Amino acid sequence: MCKRPSLLLSISVLLVSALIVTFGVVDVELSSGSHFGLGLPAQVPLLFATIFAALVGALYLKRSWSDLEKGMAGAIQVSIQAIVILVLVGCLVGSWIQSGVVATMIYYGLEVMTPRYFYLAALLISVVVAIATGCCWTTSSTVGVALIGISAGLGLPLPITAGFVISGAYFGDKISPLSDTTNLAPAVAGSELFDHVRAMMYTTLPTLLITAIIAFMMGSSAQGSDGGRIALIQSMMRAEFNISLWAFIPPMVIIVMAFMKMPAIPGIVAGITASLILTLVRGSGAHEALEVLFSGYVPEHLGTFAEAATPEAMGAITSSFTQAFTAGSPALSVTSEVFSKVGGLLTQLFTRGGMTSMLETICLIVVALSLGGIMEVCGFLDVILDALMRHVKTVTGMIGSVLASSFLANVFLSEQYLAIIVPGRMFKRAFDERTWQNGKKLAPVMLSRSLEDSGTMTSVLVPWNTCGVYVSSVLGVATLDYLPYCFMNWLNPFVALAMTWLGMAIIWKNEEADTNNVFIPDTAAIAE
Repeated sequence: MCKRPSLLLSISVLLVSALIVTFGVVDVELSSGSHFGLGLPAQVPLLFATIFAALVGALYLKRSWSDLEKGMAGAIQVSIQAIVILVLVGCLVGSWIQSGVVATMIYYGLEVMTPRYFYLAALLISVVVAIATGCCWTTSSTVGVALIGISAGLGLPLPITAGFVISGAYFGDKISPLSDTTNLAPAVAGSELFDHVRAMMYTTLPTLLITAIIAFMMGSSAQGSDGGRIALIQSMMRAEFNISLWAFIPPMVIIVMAFMKMPAIPGIVAGITASLILTLVRGSGAHEALEVLFSGYVPEHLGTFAEAATPEAMGAITSSFTQAFTAGSPALSVTSEVFSKVGGLLTQLFTRGGMTSMLETICLIVVALSLGGIMEVCGFLDVILDALMRHVKTVTGMIGSVLASSFLANVFLSEQYLAIIVPGRMFKRAFDERTWQNGKKLAPVMLSRSLEDSGTMTSVLVPWNTCGVYVSSVLGVATLDYLPYCFMNWLNPFVALAMTWLGMAIIWKNEEADTNNVFIPDTAAIAE
């Protein structure tokens, strides 16, 4: 007969699993010269954490293998759509690079942007694109990659740029009706989509304003590169890609389809198709254009530039670059070291895309969700959350519990979908049943908003979470490097909790209407 895990056992399993993952992923050099951690890919320690949790469930709790298997399969099924999107995004990135879309955005971005306003521009551009597409992943892998390239051209630190790109992408994703998590959270909590979006404005807009102020202040003190580096980057990209305003057509196709409220998958397919047509029109063969969808793009000239000793050595490779370099422009008077460094940077930036580039991330999703499924079917999380709810006495405590639980789910379950679904299912009963001192119940949008304030926002901050792994791979910046600069993501839960403690933007269920769709903002209500 199956046993229910004790609170001590549940906490112990979580802590041991966390230790396995942490020790396997990190590689910290101590002052003594020794190392803490193995520095392994996250998939390996997650696999052993899954085996450990399954052994506890099977040997001590007497869960059958059939139950454990169903738990893993059910958890993986939640992310089937995300896996399909990942495959298509890999195709999208490869085709956009090959057709010159990304290079064109970087080229013209270097023309108009300055270091002083770049961080703020990166934030706002990411906001607009994410709202239009409803997908932070698509935003990061398209305009995000372009903004990283512009940042490199301006000589600005890539982790800071990545932080503001991610901040904008997750804000837009969070409030876009097209977003999967924006639809998932109210479905779990029992609220309506547009009520949920309006409720999120109370906590999300102030956080965006704070982030925008930080972006402006950091940009005002930024020191950028001289014109020689920028001109060199533009010349190298012209030698590799066909830079043209026609390249803005594929991004516009995706944005138009987003405004037509098309789902994410048809929109991405349309973007891929537009870029393929652009590639074929420019003279590439069908085999070359289609092969990139699987294996990604590998630059033809940039790798040679990176290995060159002098700019003049490129004359035998591409006359277009030689003409630009020898035109007598002082902007291109650069040393061979800078020439090689810029060539290497652009090679790394543009060598990406294709289905194969997403296999590592998909593998991580499968392993991480297997761990989450084991945790859920064994009841470890339910026991911890039940114990937590017995000590919640205030509205602030309730919201804080949801925020903390969603963050911990991102850490231990490694998937933002589960960080919304698992705490959402657990806390929904408490939101439906508990009456507070003013005789009212919290509206369901308070639950759905809190799930997104933490579950959606903090997922990208965990190195072994599927979101953290994906974004770090497409932007080429390690999770722990960009984490301090994702101001939107780690500030949002604190802003939400602070506003609740101050009695601001607390939304109560309208008992007289007897419906979950009507809610009353009560900024005068106290949190305790």
